[in-house]
This record gives sequence, structure tokens and C-alpha cells, in this order.
Amino acid sequence: MMQQYLQLKSTQPDKLLFYRMGDFYELFFEDAELAAQLLQITLTHRGQSAGKPIPMAGVPFHAVDQYLAKLVALGHSVAICEQVGTPGATKGPMERKVARVVTPGTLTESTLLPDQENKTLVSLYSEDGRLWGVCCVALSAGSVRLLECTNPALLANLARFNPAEVLVNDKKYAQGMGLPKAMERPAWHFDAGLANNHLMQTLQAANLQSLELDKAPLAAKAMGAALQYARETHLNVDHFQHLSDIRIEQESSFLTLDETARRNLELLETLRGESAPTLFSRINKTGSAMGARRLRQWIIEPLRDLALIEERQRRIAVLLQSKPMAAQCLAQSLIGLIRGQADIERISSRIAMQTVKPRDLLALRESLAQLPELIQLLSADNTAPDPIDYRVFEPYRQAMVLPPELADTLNRALSDSPPVLLRDGGVIADGYDADLDELRQIQTGSGQFLIQLEAKERERTGIANLKVEFNRVHGYYIEVSSAQSEKVPAHYVRRQTMKNAERYITDELKAFEEKALSAKDKALALEKQLYETLQAWLFQFIAPLQTLAQALSELDALAALARVAFESDWVCPQMVKNSLIDIAEGRHPVLETQVEQFTPNDCQLYPGKHMALITGPNMGGKSTYMRQTALIALLAHMGSFVPAKQAQIGILDRIFTRIGASDDLAGGRSTFMVEMTEAATIVRQATPSSLVIMDEIGRGTSTFDGLSLAWEIAKRLAGANRCLTLFATHYFEITQMASELDSVFNVHLSATEQAGKLYFLHKIQAGPANQSYGLQVAKLAGLPALVVKGAQKKLQELEAEKRAQTPQGDLFASAESVPPGSAHSNSPSAEDLSARLLAEKIDELDPDELSPREALDLLFQLKNIRNH
Repeated sequence: MMQQYLQLKSTQPDKLLFYRMGDFYELFFEDAELAAQLLQITLTHRGQSAGKPIPMAGVPFHAVDQYLAKLVALGHSVAICEQVGTPGATKGPMERKVARVVTPGTLTESTLLPDQENKTLVSLYSEDGRLWGVCCVALSAGSVRLLECTNPALLANLARFNPAEVLVNDKKYAQGMGLPKAMERPAWHFDAGLANNHLMQTLQAANLQSLELDKAPLAAKAMGAALQYARETHLNVDHFQHLSDIRIEQESSFLTLDETARRNLELLETLRGESAPTLFSRINKTGSAMGARRLRQWIIEPLRDLALIEERQRRIAVLLQSKPMAAQCLAQSLIGLIRGQADIERISSRIAMQTVKPRDLLALRESLAQLPELIQLLSADNTAPDPIDYRVFEPYRQAMVLPPELADTLNRALSDSPPVLLRDGGVIADGYDADLDELRQIQTGSGQFLIQLEAKERERTGIANLKVEFNRVHGYYIEVSSAQSEKVPAHYVRRQTMKNAERYITDELKAFEEKALSAKDKALALEKQLYETLQAWLFQFIAPLQTLAQALSELDALAALARVAFESDWVCPQMVKNSLIDIAEGRHPVLETQVEQFTPNDCQLYPGKHMALITGPNMGGKSTYMRQTALIALLAHMGSFVPAKQAQIGILDRIFTRIGASDDLAGGRSTFMVEMTEAATIVRQATPSSLVIMDEIGRGTSTFDGLSLAWEIAKRLAGANRCLTLFATHYFEITQMASELDSVFNVHLSATEQAGKLYFLHKIQAGPANQSYGLQVAKLAGLPALVVKGAQKKLQELEAEKRAQTPQGDLFASAESVPPGSAHSNSPSAEDLSARLLAEKIDELDPDELSPREALDLLFQLKNIRNH
């Protein structure tokens, strides 16, 4: 048996081998040790190899999917080995073969896929490590996307595709791009001719001229490897008939969001890795898993095509309306109807892969029955004056009109309550097939036959308590009590002796038994054949079902955006071709639901005034303000309405973010190195059509190093890049740049102190801030009072040193007091400065907190200030 196992394992060396043994799938050697660790299952030993016990671990066959789901979620692939031989028919171990291969990027099973996300396989091909052909395949969605891009754009596109597996023709190129887990595949897999052959079989076409693959030759080669890998992992599929959505994409099609921007803006998960609160969780009001996946795709693929954006806006505007006498807007009604729809996108894929379950088809049948009601909802009411322009939904209504024989056949073929598994029987409805009906009649009529036989035998033998019964072990039998055994006819053949009775069989009963038992087996075999025939017949409807799924998912996503706009008072932004952002009373789409009262703010960036230097206290709202601006711009490019009183957004090419402090210790990069790497990416790639939000650059090194770097980065973005930029900083010296460059201006988020307490106003105001309130924020954070007081004392010493080294006119123009170029830096008199500082120190006092010694020290400090 171990020889057989090792031979099968050699065919799948890079996968965990689930080896079927009776009711369990067993793993051996290193596979068992790894699986036991990952799945938290018991590691045992069985037999020996080279004098050492063989590690073994296993999982029950009936619960295998839950273990597979865990493994693929962790990025592992599994080869499932099944018993295919007949017990007792062969010498040695029963014949086995690998019947199924499960990998993270080629999943189609509903039990292994997350409802709201597709798992994708990406194949990369490059001849020089600089220009890349990219193919992204989503088998569960039936889509293939091709593009060609240079090094700088590759990682951003990979972030967009979020692949579960990556294939590459040369691993050194992948490692150079920071993709150490990419799998190198044989060179012959990356062949455009191979891809063409696969596609011609899939599309049943004589040529592929309409796809224009010659416009993306590198991507076509990458597609060859992707399709070959898919065939290797789906052993029972000759070609993927559902891969009909094949598109060549251009980099200019979408607003680019790299992984850093997606993470910092918390689009799909929070910075802690949680699913909420995020932009997706905020706007996901969809009624179906299909709609949720579509909305997720729109978030990571915002549009740059003005016509497509405005088309979505028009549809959302119509969904915000209500039909005459309706109590709710169209969006709410639409979501309610779509909530009853099955996941037709994945069902159509499983039809193509021949893995569709009976209950999948039942759900499809029920969904088709709802389509007339959906069509009616999206159609004009001709009996009343209707101002709503329903023409925007015409493509969706057309997609909902399917050939009538599809629903008719499903209605006739499927029972109303099919089992989960085909092998349990009862999937095909009565009346669909005459032969099946006859076999079932034999089974259901056996009870009446036994009653009649029992009555006849009692009368013929005179045995009043004679019984005719059945059990699974011994089949059909006639039971006679021991007291009546002398009355048993000679033609009765003894089958079993009981304590107080004897069981017999007759020729008549044996003939019926063979007929009844074979009828069950024959019925199951025929039902399996009918179901497979039905699956094959459904192939012709894969394309219209995919079109229907796309229509329903888009409608669901649009309705979700409309519902959010309706409930939260979002407005339709005006989209323009030139580069600008003009937002009146904008709000953070997520935080506005998390706080009791959110303070809205304006934002104006345009050529000639394209960089806002933002100062103000920590916790004052700088990061929120920048993020909300980026999120409003992103929502606008999705075609969504936005949280603002009014908004005008220019078409952007990319959103860059540099926010927060994080390291990459595994990659050997410190926090400051990560910060500088991200800054370098922005400085090298940002264009006048890019939006850049940069928060506290330069904090990971010494004060003067950080200030110098922040100054030059800001200057480069404002001058050479000319991108729309929100630049937050605590280096007040940088605010002086506004007096040197016309394109730069200062704004700040204000705070105020009253009775020793700090209050954040969260309101953007013109000009730079006048202090950072760092010590006050530290006190709010719960830093011990002695630490805060010690910091205050040290600050006073540093300020005193600064005064001693600074001309009188600039006495307090330090990085933590009055910024150069502000309204407060016009060389005040020494008396005014002393009076102001005295007043500030007195405001900060809490006499109840002072010890006698601290009070004495403070008096000397105040006197020293007055003397200066």
C-alpha cells in the first residue's frame, strides 16, 4: 500500500495527498506532519519506513470539504486520491488514482469559495523582467482578463487582481518584483498557440480574430500557462466552456490603487485586518453574493471612462425614484427581489465544469421564476404619467429574457425537494422519464405485494400468525413461529433460524426480491444517467446564464449604491476631464456612521493651487480629512454618489497614499525604509492627474534629516510632479513653502483649550496652525502626570536654549510654537511675547496637582520668563 501511495505522491509532489482508505482520507510522512499542524488533527504512526515509524493523520471523508477550505485559505493545494477498484477484484491494495486537485486559485466549489469574493489565478510572462504579459483567470466567474504592463504598474495590477496563485515563466523575474511565492512553470506552457487551441475548443470557434490577441502577445502566452494549469487541476474537464468573458484591458481603463493605497484607505479590510468598518462594509447593501462581488470589484477597479461613470450615475439616479403609489424607492424594491436570486454566476460555472449539484439547479429554477417580476419592476408603467427614464435598464431587461425551454425543462426534470447528493436518489421528478417511473413503481408497490402475499400464504397454509417481511441484511422472508413449524409447506426453504421462529424463502418471493432490489439499483443508475444528460443539455445555456448573472449583479450593486445615497443624503458628483477636486462639506463615508456628529469640510485642489499643506494637532482630524477626500474621489470614479453637499471631481489616473508607521521586518525593511520606499514610488510615478495624500513624512529619523526630506519631497510634488496633493506635517517650517511657491497653500485643523482641557474642532481653516498641542494630547492618551510635567519642563528648557540662540525678533518662532510666515510671526515685542507665554503657562496650571517643590520651581520659571 505504501508503494502505491509513494507512486501517487510522486505525481503530485508539491501538493498534500489525501489518500482514501475506507471512510477516511489519510496523509503520510511530511504531509501528515504538516496537515496535523495546520488542521489541528491528531498525528499518529503506522508501520515503518527505513526502521522509523511512518507519521499518519487523517480526516473523515464526509467532512473533507471543511478541511479543504482551511487548507486552501492558508494557500495550500491538495490532491485527492480515490478508491476506483472493486473490493476483492484485485490482488494487493485496491486500485486508486488522483481524481481531483484543489488549488487556491482554481476553485469552483461553493463549499470552498467565500461568497463575496472570487479566487483568481494570475499567470505572468516576461522575456526581460521589465515588460510583462498578465493573464488573470477567475474560473468561478468564467472571466479571463489580459493586459501588458511595465514593472512599475505590475504590482498595482496584481493588487487589483488579488491572486490566490501566481504562475511565472522565470522565477528570477518574479523574485526581482518581490513575488517569492510565484510558481515557475515549464517554458512550453507559455505558448500562444497552446492558448489558442484551448480557446478554440472552449469557444467552439474556428479562429480567434475577434479577440485581437495579437494586440497583447505577451499576455496571450501567459494565458497559455494559465489554461494549461487549470486543465491539470480539473482532471475531468476537457475545456472550460464558460470562459467566454475574455477581455484585453488597458492600463488607462481604471484608476490605479496599489496595495498601499487599498490598505491605508481601508477599502476591503481595516488596518487591523478586520472586515469592518471599511468602505466595502459601509456601502454593501446588496441582496445577493453576486452583487457583493460586483461591488467589491468596482471598489478596487474605479473607472476612468467618463461615459461609463456617467452611465452608472444615471442608473443610480433612476433607482432613487419611486413608482407611483410606491412606499419605497426602486433600489429598495430591487434589492428585495434580488435577495431571492441564486448565485447564477457560480451555478453556470459549475454547469460547465460538470460539478453542478441538484440543489443548485433547483435554486436556478426558482430564480428563473422570479425574472418576470424583476422585468416588471424595471419597466415603465404605461397606465400612468411616468417621468422615470427606464430606458437605462433596457440591457438588463433583455438579459432576463431566456429561452422558455430552459425553465420548462428544469420544471419537468427536477423534483421539488431534491437531496444534497445525487447518489441518494429522488432528484428527477416523477413523470419525466417513463422507465424511471416504472422502476419506482416496483419499489413503491412492494408494500402492497407483501400484504397480498401474506394474506394468500396464511389462507393456503392455515398459519394465522405468518408474516412476510424485509430487512437489509437478509432481504425478504416469510416468518413462522416455532409452534406452527409443522404446518410449513415443503416448498418453503429455510433462510434463518430465530429463537422462537423460523424464516423461509419461496421461489415466488425470491423472484420478487430480485426484481425489487434490482429496481432500486437500476433506478439510481438511470437517475444518474438522466441527470448527466440534463447537465450536458444545459451547456447550451451557459452564455445566456452568464449574461443574466452579470445583469443581476450589476443591478444589485447599483441598487446598493442608490440605497446608501438615499439613506445617507449623498449627492451625485459632477465629473470633469480636467484635473481638480472641489468638494463642499465633504464627509468621511465610513466615520460619518461611527460618530454622533461628523464635522464636514471643504477641499479645493486645482492646477495652480494643487498642494495643501495641512497642520494641526494630533487627533485633530488631519488623517480623516485626507482619507475622506481620497474616498470621495474613489467613490466618484466608481460612478457612485458621494457624501458631500456638492462635489466636482476631475478624472484621476491614480491615488497614492503615504500614511502611518509600519515596518516590513520579514523583508528586512525598517519603518523609515518602508516610509521612504513609498515616498520614492510616489515621487517617481505621480502625474498632474494623480491624487496624493501624504501624512507626516520624515518622522522615522532625526529632526533635521526628516525635516529636510519632507521639505524636498513636498517641493518636488508641488513643482515637478504638479499632482493634487494633501500634505500633512508637524514640521511647521514647511508651511513657509506657501510663500515661495504659488501652487502651495496652508490650511489647518484647529483646536482650543478651555480650563486646561483640549477640544478638537475638526474644522479646516485657512493658514497654518499655531501649535501642535502634543503634550495635551499625551495627557489625553493617559500618559502619567509626572511624565507629562517632566516633558513640559524639558520643553521649557529647550525653548529657553532656543531663545538664547535666536535673535530677539524670532524668539519663539520654533518648530513647536509659531510657524514662519504665519500671521503671528511678525516680530512681536519682547514684552508681548513674555506676556503671551506667561498667560499660556498660567492657563496650563493645575494648582491641585502641584507639590510645594514644583510650585517653587514654577515661580522661578515664571520670573525668568518675565525677566526676558
